[in-house]
Amino acid sequence: MDEHRRRTGERMTYERLAKLTGLSRPTLESLASRETYNTRLSTIAKLCRALGCQPGEILELVPEDKRVAQD
Repeated sequence: MDEHRRRTGERMTYERLAKLTGLSRPTLESLASRETYNTRLSTIAKLCRALGCQPGEILELVPEDKRVAQD
């Protein structure tokens, strides 16, 4: 959401993003705060449409060896 604001100048809140995507606020908060949150591709698609971005702009691939060390 911070990147969206930098790119567009628009402030994006969880409430606004929930309305734009049809996703619940708790789901959006979990996506933002839980590193291992497992989501559907349809959720990612909804977020990308609402934010005007591509999946690679909101996802990060963490190498397996670093992920194991965090678990």
